Amino acid sequence: MGFSQRLFRKHEFYLVLTIAILSVIIGLINNAFFTVGNLFSLIRSCIVTGIFALGVHMVIVSGDIDVSFMAIATFSMYVTGRFLINNPQYADNLFLAFAMSAVIGMCLGALNAWFISTFKLPTFVVTLGTQNVYRGFLLAFIGTRLITTLPKCMLDLSRSNLVSVRQGRILYSLPNTIWFLVVLTIITWLIMRYTKLGRGIYAIGGDPVAAERVGFNIARIRLFMYTYVGFLAGIAGIIHASMIRIGNPFDLVGQELNVIAAVILGGTKITGGEGSVLGTLLGVFLLTMITNSLILMGISSYWQRVAIGLILIASIAVTTYRERRGVTKAYA
Repeated sequence: MGFSQRLFRKHEFYLVLTIAILSVIIGLINNAFFTVGNLFSLIRSCIVTGIFALGVHMVIVSGDIDVSFMAIATFSMYVTGRFLINNPQYADNLFLAFAMSAVIGMCLGALNAWFISTFKLPTFVVTLGTQNVYRGFLLAFIGTRLITTLPKCMLDLSRSNLVSVRQGRILYSLPNTIWFLVVLTIITWLIMRYTKLGRGIYAIGGDPVAAERVGFNIARIRLFMYTYVGFLAGIAGIIHASMIRIGNPFDLVGQELNVIAAVILGGTKITGGEGSVLGTLLGVFLLTMITNSLILMGISSYWQRVAIGLILIASIAVTTYRERRGVTKAYA
């Protein structure tokens, strides 16, 4: 099979083509789309969603589903923020902020894995339940007030930029938090591509019975997956609060569909066994571009939910069509 044939079989190729075509269409409607400010805005919007998507990609590849990651992020961020505020001697320690939030997220993610493996419950049911448990515990026992003045380390992070470009009187900037997405993407890609653990995740998504027979420990792999999702959620929670400069216990929860839609749009099969990290990031960028451009084109933000729902349906339909077509060809 030649290079061009392999390229045309790649889902990522069609994502790049779609992004290019939509960019031209949107740019013709509104010239502001091609400005540096809009590009920086798109990339900025992809950072937190992209980090969440890396974990969701891993879970969906395994054939599981997780809807608790937003609640984990909010819980981890808020508890960490409160701790740093109540202990001002640590308020400028950014490493502690990330470490504490990540550890809390890992513990909550591991709890998901324990429930799933111990009681053999469907992953959607468990994570839907723990989502409400984590959120309820946060609101009932830890606090409901907004953190309007973040710890110094988080404020410093929010002001830290990688690139700044001035256009007229407006200064557009690309935050340094983009490095978190870059590093975590590389780590996730290495895990999924070059480790036995990554091969096990794909194997479980393809056929869990066969994966167990060849020696993969499903319980341990799930423990790693959900712990890793919690780790990513803890990191993303701190970044999100820093970028919007407020700690909101009511934030994030309810946006799970956006991340799941981006991952599926990126070519990760909803039933597991297929998907790539590159495709996931392209799916995040495409979905972000579409939702942001609706506002740029003067379309009400209420239509974002409609667009996301239609994109999710279309993505699953295309994946299913390609899978059935492949099966048909295999038997032809």
